[in-house]
Amino acid sequence: MNPNYPLVAERAGHRCEYCHAPEAVFNVPFEVEHFIPLAKEGLDEPSNWALACRACNLNKSDHVDAVDPMTQQRVRLFHPRQDKWMDHFAVAQVAPFALQGRTPIGRAPIERLRMNSLLQLTARAQWIELRLFP
Repeated sequence: MNPNYPLVAERAGHRCEYCHAPEAVFNVPFEVEHFIPLAKEGLDEPSNWALACRACNLNKSDHVDAVDPMTQQRVRLFHPRQDKWMDHFAVAQVAPFALQGRTPIGRAPIERLRMNSLLQLTARAQWIELRLFP
């Protein structure tokens, strides 16, 4: 396990800092990822660490930006240390409980990280039913 996990997980409230998946329903700890990858000269320090579920971490990979599907402009991804989740994301109030981007910084990662995949939507409905989300 990443030695920085306790600090990052506590700071994140044990949720994925991108899709807000609750870590409690997974059988493995979430991953500490570098928002700006080390390979792209990101720093190995707390301001660059984020807690990510496996799906978000794999889909984010080494990306730091993506295309906003509404404007077709390339924008930076949501940054958990700089941005407030609720400013950039909303959750549909009815099934299938899709995440909706309020801003380009919210819309781009929903697409890049596939936050509304069928598996994500199915899981999110269960988390809502269990009152673990948002």
